[in-house]
Amino acid sequence: MRMILRAALAAAAFSIFSPANSAMAASAKLTPLFAHDEMLHLTLKGPTDRMSRALDAKPVPGVLTVAGAQPESLPVELSVRGITRRRTDICPFPALRVEFTKKPAATSIFKGQNGLKLVTHCRPQENYQQHTLLEYAAYRLYNVMTPESFDVRLAMVDYVADDGHAITSRYGFFVEDVDDVADRNGQKRLRDVNRVSVRQIEPVAAARDALFQYMIGDLDWAMQAGPAGEDCCHNGRLLGVKGKMTELVPVPYDFDFSGLVDAPYAAPPPSIKVASVRVRRYRGFCQHNEQAQAVAADLLTRRASLIAVLDQIPQLDNSSRQKAANYLGEFFDSIDSPQRVDTILRNCIQVRAVN
Repeated sequence: MRMILRAALAAAAFSIFSPANSAMAASAKLTPLFAHDEMLHLTLKGPTDRMSRALDAKPVPGVLTVAGAQPESLPVELSVRGITRRRTDICPFPALRVEFTKKPAATSIFKGQNGLKLVTHCRPQENYQQHTLLEYAAYRLYNVMTPESFDVRLAMVDYVADDGHAITSRYGFFVEDVDDVADRNGQKRLRDVNRVSVRQIEPVAAARDALFQYMIGDLDWAMQAGPAGEDCCHNGRLLGVKGKMTELVPVPYDFDFSGLVDAPYAAPPPSIKVASVRVRRYRGFCQHNEQAQAVAADLLTRRASLIAVLDQIPQLDNSSRQKAANYLGEFFDSIDSPQRVDTILRNCIQVRAVN
C-alpha cells in the first residue's frame, strides 16, 4: 500500500516543478521497512537507560526484536546521536542510532539496512510522545511534497534493560538512510564537502525546502553549509548526479526544533531574533524567489491533502492534531496570494554572486 501511495504522490506532487528523475523515484522500489505504513511493535533490549552521552563513546550491544506475524530478533549495536539531545537535562532518554551487526535475512523487514536513526521520546512524560508523532508528521508532509525526502516508519518500542526489566514503552520512528534516498531517486549523496555555493543548488529544490521549513516553522537548518568537520549541510543532506557539483538537491531532516512540533526544549537559534519557535521566518535565498512563488502557488492547491497527513496518524491525540492543523492553516492563509508571498520573501537571504 505504501509503495502505491508513494508512487501516486510522487507523480502528482509538483509535477511541473520536480526534476526529471521524479518519474524514476515514483516507481522506485522502497526497502521493506519503508514500503508500508503500519506501525511496528518492537522490543529493544540494551542499556538505553545508562548509555554514555560522550561524543567518543563506543557503541553498546543490544537485541532488536520484531513482534507480529513474522517475528525476528536481530543483534545490533546502539549509540547515542544528536547534539542538544545528548544533554541529560534536556532529554533523559537519548536519541539512538541502531547498527545491525549481522546482515538481516532476505525475509527480514530490515532487509537491506545497515544502520538507522531511531527518533525517540526524549522525556518519560506522556505528552512527549505527541512531540515524537508531530516530528514524524513533518517527515510525512515532506514525503507528500517530493520523493526527494527521507521516508520514516513509526513503531511502538518496548525498551528492556540487559537484565530483562522493562524500562518504558514509547512511540519512536526509524528514518531512512540517506544513501537509500539517493538510490531510489537515481542520485548520489554529496560526501566530504562542508560548504557549497548558492549557484550549485537546484533552484526549485532550494525554494521547496525553504518553503517547507517556513511551513513547519523550522529555523534550525542550513542548505549551504554544515558544522565544522561534517558534510553539508546542517540538518540536511545534498543529493546530486554522480560526478556533478551543480543542481544539488537539499533533503532536510531533524524537525524537533520546529514550531509544528513545539517541543518544550526547542528555542530559536541565537542569531535569529524571534520570540519562540512558533514564529515563522523565511530563510530561503533571494536568488530563488521566482521559484518560491511558483512552489507556493502549487502548495496552496494541495492545502487539503497536506493537512490531511495529520489525520493519517491516528496515534496523535485530538488536541495535538488540532493545534498542528491550525498552525499549518496559518501558513496556507499566509500564501493565498502572490502579494502575501512577496511579504514572506522580504526576509530572504541575499548572497553575493561570487558565492
